[in-house]
Amino acid sequence: MTYSAADLLFTNGRIMTMDGGPTAPRDGVLAVRDGRIAAVGGDEVRDLAGPRTEVVDLWGRLLLPGFQDAHIHAVMGGVELGQCDLTGTTDPREYVRRVRAYADAHPEKEWITGSGWSMESFEGGVPTRDLLDAAVPDRPVYLTNRDHHGAWVNGRALELADVTARTPDPADGRVERDAAGAPVGMLQEGAMTLVGAHVPEPTARDRLAGLLRAQELLHGLGITAWQDALVAGTDGYPDTSDAYLAAASDGMLTATVVGALWWARGRGAEQIPDLLERRDRLTRGRLRCSTIKIMQDGVAENFTAAMTGPYLDACGHATGNSGISFVDPAALREYVPALDALGFQVHFHALGDRAVREALDAVEAARAANGRRDTRPHLAHLQVVHPDDIPRFADLGATANIQPLWAAHEPQMDELTIPFLGPERAARQYPFRALARTGATLAAGSDWPVSSPDPIAGVHVAVNRVLPGEDERPFLPEQALGLAEALAAYTAGSAYVNHLDDTGSLRPGNRADLVVLDRDPFGGPAEAIGDTRVALTYVDGVRVHAAPDA
Repeated sequence: MTYSAADLLFTNGRIMTMDGGPTAPRDGVLAVRDGRIAAVGGDEVRDLAGPRTEVVDLWGRLLLPGFQDAHIHAVMGGVELGQCDLTGTTDPREYVRRVRAYADAHPEKEWITGSGWSMESFEGGVPTRDLLDAAVPDRPVYLTNRDHHGAWVNGRALELADVTARTPDPADGRVERDAAGAPVGMLQEGAMTLVGAHVPEPTARDRLAGLLRAQELLHGLGITAWQDALVAGTDGYPDTSDAYLAAASDGMLTATVVGALWWARGRGAEQIPDLLERRDRLTRGRLRCSTIKIMQDGVAENFTAAMTGPYLDACGHATGNSGISFVDPAALREYVPALDALGFQVHFHALGDRAVREALDAVEAARAANGRRDTRPHLAHLQVVHPDDIPRFADLGATANIQPLWAAHEPQMDELTIPFLGPERAARQYPFRALARTGATLAAGSDWPVSSPDPIAGVHVAVNRVLPGEDERPFLPEQALGLAEALAAYTAGSAYVNHLDDTGSLRPGNRADLVVLDRDPFGGPAEAIGDTRVALTYVDGVRVHAAPDA
C-alpha cells in the first residue's frame, strides 16, 4: 500500500464493494486519491489521512458504487419537466385542469405539449379529444402518455395535421376511431407522427437546458452514469445529440453517458455508414455514442408488443393480432451481425416474447458470424419471455436489461394487460429470478420519463414486487430478486453494459463514482427499502450532490 495522503476518506460506515458479484456490505474504510479509489479495507486505511484529507463520517450509512441507469431518455425527461406535466395523478379532471392552467400560463406557446397521462384513466386506455377541446379549443394540444407509445390530441391538432376519417393507419401504428371512422383523439405508436411531425421541436437551447435539468435530478438520485436509449433518433423520435455534444464539449457533462443511435426501421443496411459517422462525431469527453438502439416491438397495453401468440379480446377469445415486429426478423439477423462486426453494441427494445426471441436470434447470428466479440448486446424491458428463451441470455452473453418498477400490480397491469395476455402468458412477466438463476447478467434502468428514475424505488420493486408505499399482493413474487442482486443490477450490471469497467465496483484503481445512502437498507425490513434516500453522490471523487441533511 502506498501511503501518500488521500483526498477523501470515508469512515465509520458500511461498504458494499460489488467486487466479484453481489456481496453483503461490511464495516470498512475507503480512500480516494486523484479521482480514483486508493484503498478499501479496515482501520489501516485510516493511515492515508493527511492534513488536507476530507474525512466523511458515514455514521453507519451505506457506501456503494454510483448507480448507473442502463436505459433512460435523460434529455427527453428534462425537457418534459418544463412542459405540461401530467404525472402523479390518474384523474382525467386533473389532467384537464393542468392542461388549461398550463395553456393560460403560456399564451405565447403555439402548441400545448406535455406528457405523463396514464392509459388506465380512460375506458379501454383510449382518451378522446372532447376533454382537450373543452380545455384548449383554439390551439393544438399534443400530450404523450407515460410510456410514450401513444399521444392524446385535440381537434385543432387533428385539423392542422389533416388527420380525418380518410387518413389510413400507418404500417407501424393505429389511429383510434369512432364507429363512423373519425379519429377520436388518440394516436398509437407510428400514428403519433401524423400529428407529432407538426409539433415544433424544442430548440437547441431547450434541449441543453433539459439535459442539465435532468443531470441535476439524476445525480440527486445517486446516478453517476447512464445509457441514453435514444440520442440520435428518426421515425418521429427527437434527436438530442446536440445537447450531449455541447455539454461534453464545454465541461458541463459531469455524468458519463453512453448514447444509443437510433436504427431507422424504414431503412436497411444502407444506414450503417451514417451510424459510423455519428459514432465518430458524437464521441467526445464523457460522451460515447457506440450503441445502436433497435426498437423491435411496441408495448402490451396497446397490443403492439410482439407476442408468439395472439392477444385476447375482452371476452377472453383469441384475436387476429399478435403485435408488431418493427424490423423484419430475417433482416434483423443480417443487420445485427454487420453492426457487431463494426464494434457496435446493440440495445434492443424487446417487450413481447416474440420480440425477445427475434432479438436473441439476431444475437445468435452475430455470434455465429463473428465469434464472441466484446460488444455486450442487451435486451431491454422483457415483459414477457418464453421459458425456452430464458437460458439463451447466459448462453449467448446477452444482458437482461430490466425495468423493475414495471413488475408490480397497478391498474395498467391489472386492467389493460393481464386480461388480454391470458393467465399462462401473464405468469411469464418480468422473470428476473428465472434469468438470474441461469447466470444471465442483469442490468437495470428506468426508461425515464416513462417511469421514475429513482434506483431505490426500482430496487424496492425488484425485491418486493410491489410499488413503494403499497401493501397489496406482490406481483409474481417467485420472480423477486434479493437486495444484493438488485443493487448489483443498478451498479456492476449496468456498468458492464456501459463498458465502464473501471466503475460499478469499489476496487482500488477504479473511478471514485460513489453514492452514500442515508441508511443501510440491509439493516431493516425489505418493505422499508423504498424509504431509503441518497445522501451524497460523487463522480471521480468530486461531490455532485449533497442532500440538505447529509
